[in-house]
Amino acid sequence: MFNKFLRENKIAAGILTVIRLYLGYAWMTAGWGKITGGFDASGYLGNAVANPVKGPDGNMVYSWYVSFLEGVAIPNVGLFNFLVPWGEFLVGLGLILGCLTTAAAFFGLVMNFSFFLAGTVSHNPTDIFLGFIILAAGMNAGYYGLDRWVIPYVRKLMNKDSKEVKIASENV
Repeated sequence: MFNKFLRENKIAAGILTVIRLYLGYAWMTAGWGKITGGFDASGYLGNAVANPVKGPDGNMVYSWYVSFLEGVAIPNVGLFNFLVPWGEFLVGLGLILGCLTTAAAFFGLVMNFSFFLAGTVSHNPTDIFLGFIILAAGMNAGYYGLDRWVIPYVRKLMNKDSKEVKIASENV
């Protein structure tokens, strides 16, 4: 019942717009601050590896994530120095404009969980909660935004491409 309300109700779409704008502003300003202020993730990543999240028994909780940071993120820190600020900025822009809203919410959640796994609590629990609400609402979250026009256009393009692939495979 609540899911139907989130996905179909226009009042919910209005409430979701407010949530979307709040979350989008937070993401966009965080990204913009990193883009314009210079950003280097090496210290953050090094600290996440040196001080991993530990359980009550003193053992690492997310050893697989520490391995990812050591084996992938730190050796490719230049890539992450680009992806993090621009990812934050674009997630925020997508949420503010209501354009590809569910994709923006999904990638925002990926970043929130990445920060969480590295041991940063900050405002991540709130952002995760709000992000899941937007994600659960689907297209209704972007109803008062560009998704109202962008999603039907993308669907039309995808259907056109799938019909062309089907016709091409039939001619073989």
